[in-house]
Amino acid sequence: MLQLTPHHRLLLAVEPVDFRRGIDGLAACCNIDLSENPQSGTVFIFANKRKTAVKILVYDGHGYWLCHRRFSKGKLKWWPTSHLHYEISAADLNVLLYQGNPEFASIGKPFKKVRS
Repeated sequence: MLQLTPHHRLLLAVEPVDFRRGIDGLAACCNIDLSENPQSGTVFIFANKRKTAVKILVYDGHGYWLCHRRFSKGKLKWWPTSHLHYEISAADLNVLLYQGNPEFASIGKPFKKVRS
C-alpha cells in the first residue's frame, strides 16, 4: 500500500507525457525533463495530453511504485501551466484526483511543518 503523508514531496510534471511509458520511461523523464532524481523519494505525478488519466511514480527504497488512474468520466478540472514542475501537498493531490481544483479547495494549513 502506498500512503502519502505531509512528509512527502509531491511534484506535478506540468508537460503531458506519453502514457505508453512505463517505470523506466517516467524515471528518465524525471531525470532529463524535470532535473530531479527519481530515486529521491519524491512522488512524481504525470498527466496525459487529454487530462483523462494520471500516473504516479515513487521510489520507496526497495523499488518503484507506479499507480495509474484513468477517470471513468470527465477529465482533470485543473493542471498547472507554468514551470517544469509544480509542488503540491498530499491533501491537494487528493482534491486533484477527485477532479477538483486544489487552488480553490478549502483545506486548512498545517499547524506545524513536518519537514525542513
